[in-house]
Amino acid sequence: MIDKILLEKLKSNFTEAFWFIKTNKVRTFLTALGIIFGVASVIAMLAIGNGAEKEILAQLELVGVNNIVVTPIPDEEKEDTGETEKETENSESKRFSKGLDVLDAVNVKKHIPSVKMVSPEIIMNTYMINNGKQNPVKLIGIEPSFFETLNISLDKGKSFSEFQIKNALPVCIVGKKVEKKLFTGESALGKQIKVKDVWLQVIGVIEEKLISDKAQENLGIRDLNEDVYIPINTFLVRYKDRKIISDNPAAQNRNQNGPATKTPRGNYHQIDKLTVQVANSNQLKATAEVLSKMLKRRHNDVLDFEITIPIQLLKQQQKTKQIFNIVLSIIAGISLLIGGIGIMNIMLASVLERTKEIGIIRAIGATEEDVILQFLSESVLISVGGGIVGILLGIISAYIIELVSGIETVLSITSIMVSFFIAVLVGLTFGIFPAKAAAKKRPIEALRTE
Repeated sequence: MIDKILLEKLKSNFTEAFWFIKTNKVRTFLTALGIIFGVASVIAMLAIGNGAEKEILAQLELVGVNNIVVTPIPDEEKEDTGETEKETENSESKRFSKGLDVLDAVNVKKHIPSVKMVSPEIIMNTYMINNGKQNPVKLIGIEPSFFETLNISLDKGKSFSEFQIKNALPVCIVGKKVEKKLFTGESALGKQIKVKDVWLQVIGVIEEKLISDKAQENLGIRDLNEDVYIPINTFLVRYKDRKIISDNPAAQNRNQNGPATKTPRGNYHQIDKLTVQVANSNQLKATAEVLSKMLKRRHNDVLDFEITIPIQLLKQQQKTKQIFNIVLSIIAGISLLIGGIGIMNIMLASVLERTKEIGIIRAIGATEEDVILQFLSESVLISVGGGIVGILLGIISAYIIELVSGIETVLSITSIMVSFFIAVLVGLTFGIFPAKAAAKKRPIEALRTE
């Protein structure tokens, strides 16, 4: 019985509140603007945050988990350290580094206990020919561990066998885009493609990976779908081995009228990238330090390589984005706070305008609770209406941000529900004070007010 009476009261109050809001449309709309923009801002900011988190996770998958990347520094890329010519001649000119090579990969795997696997790569920009058409392509010499370290699966076919690797057979695995480009509507398996001067048989096609331009730029990775992969031994035997060409330490030219001068050796490294996967993420930093010391010793104390830990770069990037999102969320929260203050302001003004009305309903038997419910109903309706409009505006804003700026946004039901709940809570919170102020008016004083 009591519940039925309460429901009737709520129904009557909300009906009265709806009528009052409908009568004062412009004022209600201006009051709800703060809620509308606040909710829209929260939804848009959460969508940007979710998009950033999704992008970080996708990039983490691309660089692999627990990986350390070693990249060589060719001689022509070494920066000027500020040493004088005499100091340079007395130090680096007397040292000779063999460069990053396959033996480094073997020794890293053999002598560092925390290393799970290693994946050396040789990269060459070249071309492939099919049906008389020449297309640019990256030819990558790899070991089978390459696919595991970068979480790459084969869509069809199989990986390189021990026999193919050992005997440097002309076989390859191609990216999905290469298959589509050369064999439109057909499977590439078993087909022959000519890469530079060598005919290669396709034995596998990797599963397509979606790699954004931003990920390629930020992480220094390439579009794996556009590459042709061959065993590293096949690359060294059938294409090019820079170690054989550049292993001669005669890197000086003598002028007839002067002393020896140092000539840049160019890219004397046998491999272009070495990915080292650690068994435990807690060992990444320690392993990187040991790896650096080991390679420096093997390279005759010449620092001609760079070591990076992609996951640490991504975590730093993620932390920066989280701080940015927190700042934006605070700004959006301030918008909601302003919207709540607007509701309280308009409700206080409404209480002053309707003083006689309050006196009349109190005189005919309405309790303080009835008055509070009536004014709270109005503030909640304003905040709910503003919340609904704000949700629609937030969803539209998220799509516009993605289209205009290219920033990926991810909308979630949770963020929408949280925003709507906050809007209703703001209406209740900032509506209580005006409602209590109205309820506290004595009927006789209210009726005397002109």
